[in-house]
Parts: sequence; C-alpha cells; structure tokens
Amino acid sequence: MEKRQIILIPGPTAVPSRVLRAMGAPAINHRGPEFRELIVEVTAGLKQVYQTANDVLILTASGTGGMEAAVANFLSPGDKALVVSIGSFGDRFVKICRAFGVEAEILAYEWGQAANPQDVADRLAADTAHKIKAVLVQQNETSTGVLNDIQAIAAARGDHPALLIVDAISGLVAAELLTDAWGLDVVISGSQKAFMIPPGLAMVSVSPRAWEAAEKCTNSRYYFDLKEAKKFLEKGETPFTPAVSVLFGLRESLRMLADEGLAAAQERHALYRDMVRSGVRALDLELLADDAAASPAVTAVKVPAGLTPKDITGPLRERFGIVIAGGQGKLSDKIFRIGHLGYVQPTDILATFAALEMILAERGLPVQSGQAVAAAEEVLAGGI
Repeated sequence: MEKRQIILIPGPTAVPSRVLRAMGAPAINHRGPEFRELIVEVTAGLKQVYQTANDVLILTASGTGGMEAAVANFLSPGDKALVVSIGSFGDRFVKICRAFGVEAEILAYEWGQAANPQDVADRLAADTAHKIKAVLVQQNETSTGVLNDIQAIAAARGDHPALLIVDAISGLVAAELLTDAWGLDVVISGSQKAFMIPPGLAMVSVSPRAWEAAEKCTNSRYYFDLKEAKKFLEKGETPFTPAVSVLFGLRESLRMLADEGLAAAQERHALYRDMVRSGVRALDLELLADDAAASPAVTAVKVPAGLTPKDITGPLRERFGIVIAGGQGKLSDKIFRIGHLGYVQPTDILATFAALEMILAERGLPVQSGQAVAAAEEVLAGGI
C-alpha cells in the first residue's frame, strides 16, 4: 500500500487540498481581464500579510530569485553591503552580492546564534562616510532554526541611510514582521513556505527609499528587473509568463490566512515550535538554538553521539512516511531539522515523535515509549 507522507521539512511544505483544487482551475490568458483580477487580488492580500503600503511585486522564481532581485536592483557594482550572516542563507546573500560585483562585508555569527543588533548599530555608526549602501539579513535562518530580531536590527540602523533588505522567505506568516512600522525597505518571501503553496513564486516589497536607489542602480538585470515588474503590474500584468496555476493557489492560501487571521497564524506557528522543542527535550536531545532565538518555522536538533542525521531521517521516511530534513553546510552531519510551518497539523508533530521514539530506542538510547509525545501533548493542551 502506498504510504501517505507527512512532510515536516522547512520547505517545500504540505499543500492544503483547498489550495490544490484552486490550482486545478482552467488556464486563463495572462494578458486578459481574468488575470488582472487575479494579480490585483493577490497583490492586495500580500500587502496585508507584509503589513505594508509599499509596492509588492511577484516574480516567477524560487525565493533565491527574490534574493538575487534584491541585490541586482538596489546595489551597483562597487557598492558595499553589510551582510549579517547566521547560517547558510546569510552566506548565500554573500555569494549573490559577489556575483553582481557588490562588496560584501560579512558580520558573521556562530551557526545556531542570532545576530546581535548592537553589532549592527556599532558598525553603521563607524561608517561615517556612508559607504555601506545596504544591510542584508535573514528574518529566519532555515539552516539553523534561528529567528533574528528584525525589529531591533531595524532600530539599530538609526539614521544611517543604508537600505535594510530582509529575507523573510521562511519567516513571513510564521513570525511577526511589520514592514512599514519597522521601516524595512525590501522584504523577500517565497511561496513554498508558510504560504502553503508549491514552489514557483518569489514576492518582493519595495519602499520609496528603495525605489530611489533603484533609479541610481547600474547593475545588470533582465528577468528580475523590478522596475519592469512594477510597470507591468500597473496594467494588471507581469513582464513575462507567470506561474498562473501557482497564483491561483496563492489567492486561495491568502483567503485561508485571512479567514484564520495573521495573528492567529503566528500563534499557531509558535505553538508548534513549543510542541517540538518540548518533545525534543523530553528525549534528552540537545537543541541547537536557545529559546530566545528559536524559530517558529523550523527546529534544529543535534544528533545524538554515535549517530548520523541519516540514521534518523532515513528510517522516519522509509518506515513511517515522515519526512524531516538533515543539516546544511557545516552542520550537515551534526543536526536534523523538523519543519513546522505552513499546512501542519498537531497530529503530524505527535506522530513524528511517536516514530522518533521508536527509532531512537532501537538505537539503544534510553527512551520510554510516549515520553516525547506526552511532552508535546502537554504543550498542545495548554495552547488550545
């Protein structure tokens, strides 16, 4: 019998049946009135999620395409950017900057730690010549399960004119992010995370300050030209053929989020985070991130001594149809990650711990049946 998988990775995430049905709608002309209605509705819905009156543009791309667009449209060759890196995706920002001739000054932290906003404040205060044109940072670092304090980092910028560019690909919806209230210039998100739809869309918000920088930008770009995207959006179109079926899915997911309420969605993700962390502690396993910086989207767990991540992820997938993630980069052989963002049910988390208990017990760890499940259930009962 074919097994139904439980997908608990940091993305792509599970897709609700309601969204899948919406994506099965007949094809429409992406230069016609039906598409104009679609793009207008989803753009308005995204602005609600972003908490912004700024422009929000939709690209047919993965989240990395949005990251590339943020560099190529607002930074010129020879410009300096301060890249705040706490993991693999911070390092990706560095690589993108270098690919476009942007000098990346790296403010790096040990993987598993959050950025210190005071370090950002100190570095910008020292930049009296204002050579730093942008600060690039992740809201949520998927590789480590760490959530940065974007509000504090935004405040740390003070009156320095650098743009603040935030990768919120895995954090938006899962955690609070107030684009306008916090003064964020560019915010990037992706469809395959907490939006509960398949990969294929990157969304980018652009502040008036960022548009001013775009007018001066001399970097090369074509497909990811945000000025062109804005021009076409004004007439209800996109510059190139969009992923129409995924946009149908986005419309439905935004309606679902509106029904739930953004605050309630964030509370749900926080509840799942606490369930997972409580279950992990009950197994006497070590969490990578401290509670203060714990991500509501994904939890990184250190692998017990004598085991590898594949010793855990393999049996979970093959025997129980539960898919979790291994580590990335320098943590590839040290951690496994449990995603809990998007379309996740509490029973998915409980089932994962029931299976994990069995696997660890078979490996000789001192695990009692039900101990992690009970710990997660206790959190769930308090949060309902």
